Amino acid sequence: MELAFDGTAYHGWQIQPNSSSVQGTIEDALTKLNGNIQVPIVGCGRTDTGVHAKQYFIHFNMPFDNLEQLVYRLNKILPQDIKIIQAYRKAIHARFDAKQRTYRYFIETTKNPFNNRFCWHNERRLSIDKMNEACRFLIGEMDFASFAKGDTDVKTTICTVFSAEWKETSTGYMFEVTANRFLRNMVRAMVGTLIEVGLGHVAPEEIKEILHKKSRQEAALSVPAKGLFLWQVLY
Repeated sequence: MELAFDGTAYHGWQIQPNSSSVQGTIEDALTKLNGNIQVPIVGCGRTDTGVHAKQYFIHFNMPFDNLEQLVYRLNKILPQDIKIIQAYRKAIHARFDAKQRTYRYFIETTKNPFNNRFCWHNERRLSIDKMNEACRFLIGEMDFASFAKGDTDVKTTICTVFSAEWKETSTGYMFEVTANRFLRNMVRAMVGTLIEVGLGHVAPEEIKEILHKKSRQEAALSVPAKGLFLWQVLY
């Protein structure tokens, strides 16, 4: 099933005790449609508190004849900040069969009360050229421990980044990065560090040394979650 969500009201994707999550909200809705028999779901990845998804995929097992009706009825139950886009009958694992994931981070340089939930307001002027020069050192298969949250529960911190680029928009800046997988807090730490490059506080080539040291203390502070979107997932 393909869906999209505004993560503002949720403590991330994954179910947590005494906290609202996107996964828990969808599971509750599916359980209602399944005669109050629980329907566990698996998502294509974990998103942090406040992070959004323009495209997200889940898989689950549940008997239902008409997929269009399933999408319609599920959208009627779910809150306005979660939308089911389409359902498929596929033998696929939402997380492990995904080949690429793309994230985008949005910064607006002018105050905008109508977009405040979906971007970070930051008026500082950034050097796109320097930030894109630094991005070159992030591309490839390497250890991204310096950009991962310290308590990340994963077997390896090695990822393959296929592309990373900053673009100037009509209202500010946008960072896009595509990889085979991402670590917890990885994109927000990348953005925070690249902003330091754009401000002239860190030289572009220093990214190599930050990666080499494999320590979260070497990278800059993470940027706020509200500007981050899981943008695309490819299978």
